[in-house]
Amino acid sequence: MKTNAVKGMNDYLPCEVELRDYIQSVILRVYEKNGFSRIMTPAVEDAENLDKSEGGDNLNLIFKIMKRGDKLEKALASGNEKELSDLGLRYDLTLPLSRYYAGHKELLPSPMKCIQIDKVYRAERPQKGRDREFVQCDIDILGSESPNCEAELICVTAEALKELSLKNFKIKINDRRLLKSMLLKCGFETEALDSVCISFDKLDKVGADGVRDELVEKGFSQASIDNLIKVLDKRPFTLEMMGNFCEDTSAVENLKYIIETVKQATDNSFEVEFDISLVRGQGYYTGTVFEVISNDFKGAISGGGRYDNLIGKFIGQSVPAVGFSIGFERIFSILKENGFEIPEKRKKIAVLYASDEFVKARAKAEELRTDYDVALFESPKKTGKFLNKLQENGYKGFYILGQSEEVNELK
Repeated sequence: MKTNAVKGMNDYLPCEVELRDYIQSVILRVYEKNGFSRIMTPAVEDAENLDKSEGGDNLNLIFKIMKRGDKLEKALASGNEKELSDLGLRYDLTLPLSRYYAGHKELLPSPMKCIQIDKVYRAERPQKGRDREFVQCDIDILGSESPNCEAELICVTAEALKELSLKNFKIKINDRRLLKSMLLKCGFETEALDSVCISFDKLDKVGADGVRDELVEKGFSQASIDNLIKVLDKRPFTLEMMGNFCEDTSAVENLKYIIETVKQATDNSFEVEFDISLVRGQGYYTGTVFEVISNDFKGAISGGGRYDNLIGKFIGQSVPAVGFSIGFERIFSILKENGFEIPEKRKKIAVLYASDEFVKARAKAEELRTDYDVALFESPKKTGKFLNKLQENGYKGFYILGQSEEVNELK
């Protein structure tokens, strides 16, 4: 029997779970304070739904669940490996939310403002910052086209980050429509734009040369690729410059409105900037996309965008939708590595007692619980070693029944 967790998934010590619970509670409190309501969906989704969700590279990372019983035997007999699976683990919370809304929309308000805080699964190659099981913290607004939805999601997400003492960040924002207009000007075909966008999304990681190499590998015309590289040489772009690539400037005006609205609503307490290189990897995004970049810790800690067509795949009609997801695992790592102390946390102590004094010990523990969180332990043979282990697990003091006059601090 193996004692290690499955590769790419983690066990957490009590002190780590306390921090994770605290982070989730802060995020949830901010979300609820702003009028969002929490929903829950299963971790397992229909394989067909997952396959048709336009999740970009994530579609290659789905944990598939094999059929069971007679169905599995028939699938094996068919020799067609595609018949082996009919279910899969969700790779994000957006596809399950879209299915949920499609199935329950008659019971839900419109627009609907919802919260999802739950685990998702991707068959990644495990490495630092990339696990196979991780938590996402999403807020979404479904049923409204208004750019005020984007502005609200940005403001609420920023509020949650500040509550977690993450204050030195900026918001990057783009619109898929602007990027696609630029790519069309470069000569790429309409039906190829989603694939080009997936490659373009890697610009910050692999640079212009890396994007060019991937587009060449995908077989796009050299002329279109050369035109794109020439355009990229003109970076950084401004929203005013983007008018040169767009016959319809509504996307430009939309972004200008969102940026200015957020700045006014938050008293310019953080940067909001346009960035044409921001794509987001999921293919279901249709318009605005955004990310939060931490200036202190170098990297994205939140991301999201508008996905107006995904719900329509279930019900045959377009439903506007936009969401923002906080990168929970990234924030957990940042706070843990920096020794973050949970504010106003009650101290946890231990009451040690002889095996025949449980009733007295429990009464004393109840008395002490006015000021502390108290755990009861029968006195061990090696008290010092036991107390050291308690201290390593977050205990701040101890009381020995019949010996202590007051709580002793662990130092």
